[in-house]
Amino acid sequence: MGEGSNEVQVDGNRVTLTGRPYQVVTVWVKAQSKMSIEKKKLGGIAMILIPKPREIIYREDCFACAFGTYIVCEEGVEQLPARQLRDCIRQWAGLEVPVVRGRCRRGDIGLALEHGLQEQEYRLMVQAEGIRVLGGGGAGLLYGVQTLCQMVEQKGALLPGVTVRDFPETDRRGYYLDQTRGRVLKPEELKRVADRLCRYKINELQLYVEHTYLFRDLSEMWRDTTPLTAEEILDLDDYCRERHIELVPSLASFGHLYMLLSTKSHEDLCELPDASARPFSFLDRMRHHTVNVSDDRTLPFIKEMLEEYMALFHSDRFNLCADETFDLGKGRSAKLAEERGIHRIYVEYLKELCSFLQERGKKPLFWGDVIAGEPALARELPEGTVCLTWGYAPDQREEESCRMAQAGVPQYLCPGVSGWNQWMNRIGDSYRNITRMCGYARKYHAVGILNTDWGDYGHINHPAHSVPGLIYGAAFSWNGEEIPEEELNRQISVLEYRDASGRLTGLMKELGDCSSFGWYDAVMLYEYVVLGEPGEESDLNELLKARREDITKAGRAAEKLGDLRRELKRTAVCMDSRERGLMQELELTAEGMDVWNNVGLVLLQSADGRVTDEACAFELAARLERWFMAYKEIWRQTGKEGELAHIGEIVFWYADLLRGRKRNRRRSQ
Repeated sequence: MGEGSNEVQVDGNRVTLTGRPYQVVTVWVKAQSKMSIEKKKLGGIAMILIPKPREIIYREDCFACAFGTYIVCEEGVEQLPARQLRDCIRQWAGLEVPVVRGRCRRGDIGLALEHGLQEQEYRLMVQAEGIRVLGGGGAGLLYGVQTLCQMVEQKGALLPGVTVRDFPETDRRGYYLDQTRGRVLKPEELKRVADRLCRYKINELQLYVEHTYLFRDLSEMWRDTTPLTAEEILDLDDYCRERHIELVPSLASFGHLYMLLSTKSHEDLCELPDASARPFSFLDRMRHHTVNVSDDRTLPFIKEMLEEYMALFHSDRFNLCADETFDLGKGRSAKLAEERGIHRIYVEYLKELCSFLQERGKKPLFWGDVIAGEPALARELPEGTVCLTWGYAPDQREEESCRMAQAGVPQYLCPGVSGWNQWMNRIGDSYRNITRMCGYARKYHAVGILNTDWGDYGHINHPAHSVPGLIYGAAFSWNGEEIPEEELNRQISVLEYRDASGRLTGLMKELGDCSSFGWYDAVMLYEYVVLGEPGEESDLNELLKARREDITKAGRAAEKLGDLRRELKRTAVCMDSRERGLMQELELTAEGMDVWNNVGLVLLQSADGRVTDEACAFELAARLERWFMAYKEIWRQTGKEGELAHIGEIVFWYADLLRGRKRNRRRSQ
């Protein structure tokens, strides 16, 4: 067919128009519909809607929002959707539309509950005579309003005629945000996260907590941090509930209890002895600090923590975590492990905690990495316990998901936004991982999808960098229909960042691939050399030489970073002025990546015995310090102090190293 031709493909009740210059659109036709299929240019009608609705019909007419239009809430309708829609029309159409209760008239926007629909299902009808949003429940109505708001953002007061029938493929669609290992976001920023989750129809939020809640009797654990308070969590819980987001408590209760078990008061509950004697270490925190299950004091103590924390949440669920118990059976519980086996003592301890939660009306969740080796053991856990099956590789295998499904264990599938240890998220990796894991969720009938944003080694990436990955999770947990990466990135650029060029997300993706001496490298070298790691190489020069292949890519990375920084500046003029603040973060991220790449290159040259220009090394040290000063300012805009001081300790060590200043080790080998 020629370029100007149009092809009609009929498949059941679905009609697809294709062919240039006509934009591709799928039209779902009901048997009773009298709609005719015509050749017509759809460029002015079709819109970007994320998540993509499952069924949509475009029609000939349009609705004009005008003076005299009201947003009418019928009986049982909550106020939040109406307020959101009113504010959206004010911002993007420039009109004031009052919110009232009662019955719709011609020209109104009506919000109502329709009892024939499922709780999260909605109908949206935009016609010349008015707009109707119908929801099966409060959540469904809210989701219909989100879709309508996205239309208003793109079309203003003149909305094309459409009929949308939409509902999620997966009932529980969650986001998991690390609030422990670096950043602790301010309450107002956590609310902005909840607003974004609401916008993209995500209905579950979990905050990962080890020590960053202000437990009343554990001041030694949180004294060096800026923990969340009870009032902050209670307020956030209410804020989320209004947006039909379930704030599910998540608390480490087995492994990953670094700050608790490093205290003098509670180190005797740690599997390995002398935990309080070791200085702070990003690496050590990830590898050790599991509770001693053979100590009779352990379970009562952990249960007290669970009891205090669960009281803050309306949710009937609780994530016990219980992952990466690397030390289990290797220290104080070695004798018990020898008698009963590692998996047995693991599941018995977990079973006790799950039963404790169920007695208090809570449904337990836990990370499934340990039990994945013996999935049949999960059947011993109390009925209704949910396994969180995670995997973060771009080409993540499905073996663990399959095992849990075959064992009959309810599970969430848990992909990730690929930001941990990165100055800029690996956005391409996150797309591949999330689409793959959402596919496994459909294949193995998972009860939920939980998209993770971890903060290993300080949570150094800015929160805004995780937004594309968050949206990927929202899109593919709602509607599994494939959207090519490049196209979805364009849609996110336009809808989320108001970037008319559609390029921003793609540039962010490229930026994530420009690190040759990354934060993980910096942390590893610093801690092996300064802190000492038993059994590990600790000679700086040898460690640098082992990373030669990556470090020597700094030259090519610098050229690429320069190109990207120019392209980002060109893109900024295509964005709504209110969204351009992101450019400062991206510019600072690119600067930081270039600085660290050069730090690695200069240190490698020194390790090879090549003479390093002292003036250049001193200037690089100053550049590193200037960059970090700006980095701290941006951190503090959205986050509490968190572990910024620990990050700074490493940054300044490298600055001093570049100047040739000798630093003594804090602990002998």
